[in-house]
This record gives sequence, structure tokens and C-alpha cells, in this order.
Amino acid sequence: MSEQKYESKIQSIPAPVEKVYPVLSNLMNLERVRELIPPDKVQEMEISEDSVKFKVDGLAQKVTIRIVDKIENDTIKFGLDNMPMAANFWIQLKEVTPSDTRVKLTVKADIPVFFRMMIEKKLQQGIDEAAVMLTQFPYTQWS
Repeated sequence: MSEQKYESKIQSIPAPVEKVYPVLSNLMNLERVRELIPPDKVQEMEISEDSVKFKVDGLAQKVTIRIVDKIENDTIKFGLDNMPMAANFWIQLKEVTPSDTRVKLTVKADIPVFFRMMIEKKLQQGIDEAAVMLTQFPYTQWS
């Protein structure tokens, strides 16, 4: 296995980084958008400020996403536990103007070569969709 890196397309959030970062760096804010998460994909979600545990079909244990490092108004790094492969991801923020913060997601994962061709496209599509979803939050109303 070798670690592969996947990056989302850069998206624009119409808010200053000082409003975006506090929302994304506190996972309790997922409670505000819980109804947007498809129940057929994620069940039994437990949310705290720095971690989210949930059940996904096909895995015996709950997956945990936890914040492992934060650089204020810049980067939020996440680790993943109880996954069938080693993986982590991070969100990068860059304010271009006070009404334009750019966001990019990066995933690093040790995907076995045998499975890489089967899941690469879906993984890339998923992180691109996640980056777009991050542009939809009402950041100025939440902070």
C-alpha cells in the first residue's frame, strides 16, 4: 500500500475567515445540519466539540472523526479511527477578501492497490461535494 493524496476543487465561501473558522473548528455545529446528513449513509451519530462518531453500513465499529490539530483561521486537521484503511484529512482556509474565504479539502489515505481503481473516483467526488457543502453554511448567522 502507498499513501494517496486527493484534493478537492477550491471553493469560495461568502464570509470572512473569522466567521468561517470558528464554525468549522467546532464539530458541535454539525447538530445544526444533522438533517442534511442522509440517514441511509450515517446512523447513530454522536457529536462532541472535537469528534464525531457514527455507524456506517458495512463496518462493524463506529467510525470516529476527530480534530487532531488546528491553526486558527487557516487549517483544521482530522484523524479517522476504526476505518478499514489508514486515512486523515484537513480543511484549508484562505481569506481573499472579507467576503471571500477559499476552502479546500485534502484527504490522504492508504488504499490497497486492488481497491484503488474502484473507490478513487467516488472518493474524489465525495471530497468535491463536501467542499461545496461547506460553502452552503450560513456562517455569518452562526457565530
